[in-house]
Amino acid sequence: MADGVADGERPQPRQPWWAGLGGIGRPVVSARVRIIGWMVGVLALALAALVFLTWEVLSARADASADDELTHEANKFRAFAASPAAASFTRPQDLLDRWLQSNLPDDSEAFFTIIDGHEFHRSQGTPPARLDTDPAFVKRLATATEPSYGWVDSAAGKVRYGVLPVRIGTQPVRAQLVVLEFRDVIARPSMDAARALAIIAAITLVLAAGACWLVTGRVLAPIRQLRATAERIGETDLRRRIEVVGNDDVAQLAGTFNTMLDRLEEAFDAQREFVDNAGHELRTPITVIRGHLELMGDDPAERAETKALVLDELARMNRMVDDLLVLAKSDRPDFLQLDEVDFTDLVVEVVAKARALGDRRWRVHTTADATYVADGQRLTQALMQLVSNAVRHTKPGDRIEVGSHLDADGSALLWVADSGPGVSPDDRERIFDRFARGGGQRRTDGAGLGLAIVRSILRAHGGDVRLAPGPGARFELTLPAAGPGGGTVEDPHR
Repeated sequence: MADGVADGERPQPRQPWWAGLGGIGRPVVSARVRIIGWMVGVLALALAALVFLTWEVLSARADASADDELTHEANKFRAFAASPAAASFTRPQDLLDRWLQSNLPDDSEAFFTIIDGHEFHRSQGTPPARLDTDPAFVKRLATATEPSYGWVDSAAGKVRYGVLPVRIGTQPVRAQLVVLEFRDVIARPSMDAARALAIIAAITLVLAAGACWLVTGRVLAPIRQLRATAERIGETDLRRRIEVVGNDDVAQLAGTFNTMLDRLEEAFDAQREFVDNAGHELRTPITVIRGHLELMGDDPAERAETKALVLDELARMNRMVDDLLVLAKSDRPDFLQLDEVDFTDLVVEVVAKARALGDRRWRVHTTADATYVADGQRLTQALMQLVSNAVRHTKPGDRIEVGSHLDADGSALLWVADSGPGVSPDDRERIFDRFARGGGQRRTDGAGLGLAIVRSILRAHGGDVRLAPGPGARFELTLPAAGPGGGTVEDPHR
């Protein structure tokens, strides 16, 4: 019955003022703005869709309500016109006046009559808008000879109207009853509710944006701190760390960054110490060589003596460079070449090689009949370094023994022990440092890198080296139950 009535691009936001504040940083703020923009945008679309659908539903209900009220009033008039009381009227205007007097309109309704093409009477009360005073509207409805319905605009909004022609007997139609239902007045409570919903949605959007700003600030705080810490870190300041709070992905990222800084700090400290000590140690033989060459005369004996000294210093420098290369490679992943190592074969082979180093009482102590996943050549290198140290600190006839053992927890132990004077208490820990020597060593005995190389080899395997207490010197190499390749010690007799 009802006739239907048919009835940008946002500018690019400028860079926020707080993007340049110290300690925040543009990249992190930009990410924060993008995250909030996406979240608020999605929420805004959802709320806009909700408000729009609510508005459309309420509008459709208002149209349907106007139709229902119009149909109700038309049925009332037809029932009145067919009643015995209406049969006594001979003029249509009298019939219409009686109906207007007995039917009071609601606040959203209005009735008026048309007689001979002109507005005649209207219902009591003040309607939301006066359409009976619109000559064009009245003239158009005065031509109706059949009931008709439609929509018309007014000062009070859309109006649903119905025209009911009145004919008495065989008289021609010269009167009409006009029923007006002010649709916008009917819909006013619903539209007020829709507007309240829109206001609530806008407030919710603002609160959600604020909540997103606070939440993303807490989430991205470790990233801001990470970036700020990374900017402040220099080669001389690697002690700064990020405070790790929680156990989410960002907290794990901060923990990973702190672990990386720990490794960098250790690497830079080792590099700085390495460069300082190497420069000091290499400067001495270079100075000795230069001094002797500058003072060397033409005497053949003096030249031969200088040549021998220079060659000895160069040989010592070569050994030092080789040792430095071993230490430099100890932190690389390819430092170890893993394979199964038989401890009995390892100990026997080391003792066999060591017999040529000096006249000592060589002894193979108890050995573990087991295999271990490790780098056999590196372990041999470590044991030979300890054997060489033992030879330098013992006299002919002194005892030097090598052995291996399996502990109850599955870890392995290798050792080199001698019956020499041992190590003084002041040197027990210092001797494992780079370029460190015992108190009784001469400079030409070595660069002080041997025990540092032994410790690097053992730590690459996940173990360590220690000097056991007792008479003489007993260096013990400890290996964990699970080797660097994930292998375990295997004892065939268990």
